Amino acid sequence: MKNYAILFLLVSAMFNAQQFTKKDTLKGSDTQFRDFWDVKKYELTVEPDFEKKLVSGTNTISFEITKDVVNPVFQIDLQQPMNYKIIATDEKLCSSKRDGDFIFIETKKAYKKGEKHSFTIQYWGNPTIAKNAPWDGGWVFTTDQNGNPWISVAQEGIGSSVWLPTKDIWSDEPDNGILMKIITPKDLVGVGNGRLISTTEEKGKKIFTWEVKNPINNYSIIPNVGKYVNFKETYDGEKGKLDLDYWVLDYNLDRAKRQFLQVKPMMNAFEFWFGPYPFYEDSYKLVESPYLGMEHQSSVAYGNHYINGYLGRDLSRTGVGLNWDFIIIHESGHEWFANNITAKDQADMWIHEGFTCYSETLFTEKFMDKKSAETYIQGLRYNIRNDKPIIGKYGVGNEGSSDMYYKGANMLHTIRQVINDDEKFRQILRGLNKDFYHQTVTTKQVEDYINQKSGIDFTSVFNQYLRTAKIPVLEYSQKGKTLKFRYSNTVPNFKLPIRINGNQTISPTEKWQSVQLKSKNPVEFDRNYYVELMGS
Repeated sequence: MKNYAILFLLVSAMFNAQQFTKKDTLKGSDTQFRDFWDVKKYELTVEPDFEKKLVSGTNTISFEITKDVVNPVFQIDLQQPMNYKIIATDEKLCSSKRDGDFIFIETKKAYKKGEKHSFTIQYWGNPTIAKNAPWDGGWVFTTDQNGNPWISVAQEGIGSSVWLPTKDIWSDEPDNGILMKIITPKDLVGVGNGRLISTTEEKGKKIFTWEVKNPINNYSIIPNVGKYVNFKETYDGEKGKLDLDYWVLDYNLDRAKRQFLQVKPMMNAFEFWFGPYPFYEDSYKLVESPYLGMEHQSSVAYGNHYINGYLGRDLSRTGVGLNWDFIIIHESGHEWFANNITAKDQADMWIHEGFTCYSETLFTEKFMDKKSAETYIQGLRYNIRNDKPIIGKYGVGNEGSSDMYYKGANMLHTIRQVINDDEKFRQILRGLNKDFYHQTVTTKQVEDYINQKSGIDFTSVFNQYLRTAKIPVLEYSQKGKTLKFRYSNTVPNFKLPIRINGNQTISPTEKWQSVQLKSKNPVEFDRNYYVELMGS
């Protein structure tokens, strides 16, 4: 039998110098309690109780052993104050013990690589209630405008273990998907991820069974309960007929039918830029939610009140963003970046948000025109704070700066300018989604891929924009036809060539250089590069 208390001390010491806790490490690392088993499927039931603000159900966790181990300890994540009981297993258990938000299942057995097993865990309790979903995370128990119960959960940051016993780490998605049964009062509807495969009644309640066939990140596993109605359409996509499925509150049906006309143009744009929608088997779905929105896989949460922009505002301050519904576009973009390609560690969350924020620009280019798209991405720079690096601390569930959105998008736009071949850039985006299809990845894998496929070494660019809070400063002075220039405020050996005057390219370094211009007119720098200009 392993002494898991000693292992606690080992993992808690890993990040002591950075003042992270044992809890942070257990939550965010592939610990000795996680690194020998791979989740294959979750089969769960969930029943929210509106009056008591209670959630209860079961979860069967099917898994495969990935290496030979003897008497291992399994870590299951379930946050306080939720309760649990192991009700079925094919394992020889010694005991299960709880330490805060973690359940440790001790076994008395030698396991061989390739063996398949399961645990079934009953859970119940009053979960954390979100104060400001989706940003702070937790359950939402509210009512619609007619006083009907309306229930959901937001859990990207806090994790699905806020209510559900899971292996709650981004790097391990259930390879064979999930089966989720949502139990509701008979006058309400339960909406989950994937496809609705059955609706039954039992003891005066309804049971809605939803199936996801593809791998799914844990924070996307979301039950919704409300007075929903449904309408459908199909999209002729790159992989054939794609079912578009919409679940909205009954009194918003007409508004939804008008606003959701934007879905097909969105799908057309994103399949053009990123490749086929990654979850044809599970359909595409918009579900009206009691908060602004989230990228729940095959079940995108929509709460933008059926108006364009971001709750009627344009985040770019240019007016361009008022031509489309921000939540439909942004959250659907996550189906490719976050749901298809998922970061292994929350420190690399820019992979989700940087690419998806840039998807707004790419949609605008396809839906409107390139000039409008460039106006939009440049306008987003007003939101960049440059407070800390975009990449967070690894292994402790730590996100980097919120600049992962707007700065991450502008970094990608800058890289696109250097490649200077829109078709090649498009094929890189499509290639990422094809070659990392349904996979979890690291920043290094994405960096290496872009470097290889572009034929350009962007290492210093990634280091500058992802790993520092500094923006490159391009210092320059012009006398007649002579332009002097250099970079400052950069990482060592920073390499970022920039176009000037439409078609001339300069390659600044940290040392002063000069070039001859064709005329004495003031130099014009291409504003599509995210650098700070400092003339003298």
